[in-house]
Parts: sequence; structure tokens; C-alpha cells
Amino acid sequence: VTSIGGSAFEACDSLTLVVIGNSVTLIGYEAFANCASLTSVEIGDSVTSIGERAFYNCTSLTSVNIPDSVTSIGDHAFAYCDSLTSVNISDSVTKIGEEAFYYCNSLTSVNIPDSVTTIGEWAFYSCTSLTSVNIPDSVTTIETYAFAHCKSLTSVNIGDSVTTIGNYAFRSCISLTSVNIPDSVTTIETYA
Repeated sequence: VTSIGGSAFEACDSLTLVVIGNSVTLIGYEAFANCASLTSVEIGDSVTSIGERAFYNCTSLTSVNIPDSVTSIGDHAFAYCDSLTSVNISDSVTKIGEEAFYYCNSLTSVNIPDSVTTIGEWAFYSCTSLTSVNIPDSVTTIETYAFAHCKSLTSVNIGDSVTTIGNYAFRSCISLTSVNIPDSVTTIETYA
């Protein structure tokens, strides 16, 4: 098996564990979406792309390790995974897609590696347990609503390559006490 097709295991309500072998390179659109009992996923070392909505609404999923082979995390890939507490993103990922971790209410920590250049729109929207964020020097743009409604977020460190902080990027981050904005930033957009 080299790819897992779109909606292949969507809404398999009793599925609790997934081990994706090293021959697989692609996890397709909604491949494991709405698998309500899925608690654990092991992603093989050949997967290069986690497709759009691949693990959408997997409400029991608690942790994800994204291997070094992965270069992109698709739009909505882990949206509404509201039991997800930690995410380890590999050093090969260059793009975190739109709404990738949208409404991951239990997410307390996420590492954003130096390979990432774009944090997509709404990427971490309403991750209400997230307390701190370190945005590395590789990132150039923090897109619209990227960290909005992260109500436990107290500190943000923005890397030295960011030029634009998008509209509403940190809107309603009501616990935010400290933000470091480097000299590279030329634009802070509306309601940022």
C-alpha cells in the first residue's frame, strides 16, 4: 500500500488505533475523518503529505507525532480534534494549512519547527489551552485568525523573518501579557 485514499476509513466509529506503514506516502482527503474512538495514530516514515481533513473531528485523538518525511499538513487536517493535547511537527514541514488545528481545545503545546514558512489562516484558532507560542525565524507571515481566541495564551515570541501579522491574528487572546515583535515586521493588520 502506497496511499490511503479519500474517505477510506471515514466515520469508522469503533476504530481505536491506526498504524500507517512505511510504504505509505499519502494520507488522503478525509481518510480517517470522524473516527470518534480513534485515540492513537502512528504515521510511517515515508508519508510526505497529510491530506485535507485527514483526521478531521477525531475527537478522542490525544497525541500525534508527525515524522520527518512529512512536508505539508493539509487544510483542516486535525480540526476539531478536541482531545489532542500535544503535537510534534517534524523539521521537514514547510506549511501548516488553513484550520489545521482549528478548535483543538485541549492542545497545550505545539512545536513549530524552523522549516515552516507559513502558518495558515485559522491554523490554531480557538486552541483555548495553548499557553505559549514560539514562532521560528523561518516564518514570514502569520495569517488571518491564526491564533485568534487562544484564550490561555500568555506569551508569543515572533521570529526575525516575520514581515506581516495578519488580520485578527491574535484576536481575543485575553490572557496575553507579552508579545515580542521583531524589526522584520512591517505590517500589523486590522484587529491583529
